[in-house]
Amino acid sequence: MKNIRIYKAGKYDSDKYEEVKENIYKTYDSFMNQDAYVTSLSFEQEPEYEEGADSSDISQYPLEDVLDKFYVAVQDFYPDLNNGSSNVCYLEFTGSAVEDIEKLLQIVGKHVYNGSEEKDGKTYIKLFIE
Repeated sequence: MKNIRIYKAGKYDSDKYEEVKENIYKTYDSFMNQDAYVTSLSFEQEPEYEEGADSSDISQYPLEDVLDKFYVAVQDFYPDLNNGSSNVCYLEFTGSAVEDIEKLLQIVGKHVYNGSEEKDGKTYIKLFIE
C-alpha cells in the first residue's frame, strides 16, 4: 500500500456523523449497538508485493495485518469507487475507541507492505510501515 491519503467521504457531512477530531467521526453502529469512530483512507496497491492490480481487487494482505495492528475493521468498501476503473482504493475503517483511529491515521503518507524476515533460521511474514 502506497500513497496512503485521507479520504473525506461526502457522507460525513450528514447528521449521522459528528467530527470529534480532525478526520475522525463518531457515528452509531446499529449492528454493534454502540457508538463507533470512523475514518476513510485511499491508497494504491502494489502488485510487486502480491497486492491487487486495481480497486476491484483489494488484497487481503497487508490489509488484514493493518486491521489487526490497529484494532480496527473495514466499515465501508465504497463499491461505487472500488469498481476497477482506477488503481486507487477507498476504504472506511471503524474502531470502538478514538485512539485506535488516531493510531491508524499514522500510516497516512507511509509505505505499508508485507515482507519476509528471518529469525532463528525461520522465515516469517512481517508488516512493514515505513
